[in-house]
Amino acid sequence: MKSPRRDGRERREALLDAALRCFSERGVLGTGIEEIRKEAGASPSSVYHLFDGLPGLTLALLARTFDRLAGHLASRVVPAKSAEEAVTALVDAHIEWVLTHRDEARFMYQAFALEFTPEPTLELQAQKAQSLAPITTAVGRFIAEGALPAWSPLLFDVVLLGPSHEACRRWLAGAELDPTFMRATFPKLAWQSVSHLGGAAKAKTSRTKTTSKKTASKRRG
Repeated sequence: MKSPRRDGRERREALLDAALRCFSERGVLGTGIEEIRKEAGASPSSVYHLFDGLPGLTLALLARTFDRLAGHLASRVVPAKSAEEAVTALVDAHIEWVLTHRDEARFMYQAFALEFTPEPTLELQAQKAQSLAPITTAVGRFIAEGALPAWSPLLFDVVLLGPSHEACRRWLAGAELDPTFMRATFPKLAWQSVSHLGGAAKAKTSRTKTTSKKTASKRRG
């Protein structure tokens, strides 16, 4: 016999899966809660008990989708032995995930364009930060070494993944973009965009240490 908790998790996942199918067929803005309920074969009370309506269900699916994406990214980035390997793995893994999870990727980009109320948005941001923690830690090692600039995760996302985000959005919308070209090109471009900055940061740190040593030596003299 299933426990109530397990049964609740299964009903929740079934509703999320049904929502993804409906969003894939009709788009996020073209889908209503009743369509999702019927697709899942769920009662109206269970939908509102688990998600408190369509906005809550959409946010929950977005959180699950991002968690899956972040897990895939971490599997490629965390084992990286160098900054270049980490950066190129991050971008290639992102494109790879989009290519193999089209429905989830399409939903993710559509949902990110929606406006949610501040409280759920803050909750989603906290969940995203938790999902990205292994990647942030891995990248932090290379920042500490001076191989990457000391940027926030948001800035890294904009600079490293900005072009691939845009290319993936357009590819999902039917644009004639070659996925093979995307995977061969965008990771290299991402590394080129930060490689010299990391070196500059390292050189600046080295010069600062040298200056400090000289100042200390003069004081002792």
